[in-house]
Amino acid sequence: MSSKFPDWNNLAGFGEKMLDQALGHVGSLAGRMLEGNVRLGVTGLRRAGKTVFVTSLIDNLIRGGRLPFMDVVASNRFLAARLRSSPDRSAPRFAYEKYLANLTATPPHWPAATTGVAQLRMALRYVPVSSMRRSIQPISTINLDVIDYPGEWLMDLPMLNQSFAEWSSLTLELIEHQPRRQIGARWLHWLSTVSADQTADETTAKEGAAHYTEYLHACRRSQANLSLVQPGRFLEPGELAGAPVLTFCPLPAPASGSAPAGSLWALMSGRFEDYKTNVVRKFFLEHFARLDRQIVLVDVLGMLNAGPAALHDMRMALTACLEAFRHGRGGWLSKLTGGQIDKVLFAATKADHIAASQHGNLKNLLDMLVSEARNAIRFEGATVDTMALAAVKCTETVTTEHQGRKLACIQGTPLGRQKPTVLFPGSIPDGPDLFPLDIAQPYRFMDFEPPAGVGRDGRGLPNIRLDQALNFLLGDRLT
Repeated sequence: MSSKFPDWNNLAGFGEKMLDQALGHVGSLAGRMLEGNVRLGVTGLRRAGKTVFVTSLIDNLIRGGRLPFMDVVASNRFLAARLRSSPDRSAPRFAYEKYLANLTATPPHWPAATTGVAQLRMALRYVPVSSMRRSIQPISTINLDVIDYPGEWLMDLPMLNQSFAEWSSLTLELIEHQPRRQIGARWLHWLSTVSADQTADETTAKEGAAHYTEYLHACRRSQANLSLVQPGRFLEPGELAGAPVLTFCPLPAPASGSAPAGSLWALMSGRFEDYKTNVVRKFFLEHFARLDRQIVLVDVLGMLNAGPAALHDMRMALTACLEAFRHGRGGWLSKLTGGQIDKVLFAATKADHIAASQHGNLKNLLDMLVSEARNAIRFEGATVDTMALAAVKCTETVTTEHQGRKLACIQGTPLGRQKPTVLFPGSIPDGPDLFPLDIAQPYRFMDFEPPAGVGRDGRGLPNIRLDQALNFLLGDRLT
């Protein structure tokens, strides 16, 4: 005989099941809401090693075996990392697998220089520190977006805040000094044959742009290793090769003060503004807007090899570029992007090219070189640090004896050679006197091949302080 009363035990069980499902949906929804994004700007001038840095960053986060000083790894809270589809389908994917294959090939070799923009997203999964957060979502995920681009394009950024007259004046002021004056002799001669007021024609514009582009390439090739070369797309045009927007050059100011419509000045000025609007502004809004964190890679050793002019040029270039980003509460680019960078790391790359005992001096030298930019960023409220690192470690520090003295040397395979060798790389002064007058070329730091068998142990590409860099840039977002 059936009861006319409900089965309270079954109803209670059904209610508990519904409650569990509801709580599960709430937890899942909260977890997705807590899944944040970090957009990391990997910035740096030419030859600073951005592509290798990004490749090593990705590989080490995926493998997780060489990040002992990253807090989330040291505390056993880091679970795994995996690649995800990029949210921006208009940009090419960063070819991580290709670059890793280059580094781990037999024989290994460095990836080719970057000629276009590429980006990649990684999902990092970890256990939160907060018990309250763990009660909502025991495992959290954060998406890390990184981009790679030619270092030359970074030099376009200061142009956004300049008129054609201002940019021309600054460029012509730079070329008044050596070694630029000698390098740009042919372009200067062409400038002496034209007038800003003359009637514009396409042949003259193409001639001027060709001479100026040749000058920029010569600046890049020169032993001075000059950094402040603009526009960057003249050097690495990408998809814009042959476009009219790349057909202009700086000009002396018109004798009358204002050039008439149809003049060479008006043509060049108009194309300068088109370049700013349709190339520079578009690129930075698409790929540098809303940056959260920033690492600035600097090839200090390369600049020491090139001499005092290269160091001075690099300081000017970095200061000019970084002024545009919004660090803390400031930066004029914030009017365009609305982004805010609250942590910035300056990193001297290729620390493996000197003995480990010299890393402190390398860091101190970087501190001195970026002091102006670093202090300006701190003033705006962002946290700043500096360090010496190597994205891929190519040498080992060894001790040898020479004439009864013990020397800290390095052992590795110099670029272009087949066998490892032990050599004394030289030392970095611990003071401001970097270039003694009695020594023509005091520094000869060498580049090295990737070591044979690098990364094959499955622990990630060997590095120096990559874990400390990641901890500074991402550690607080992984708690």
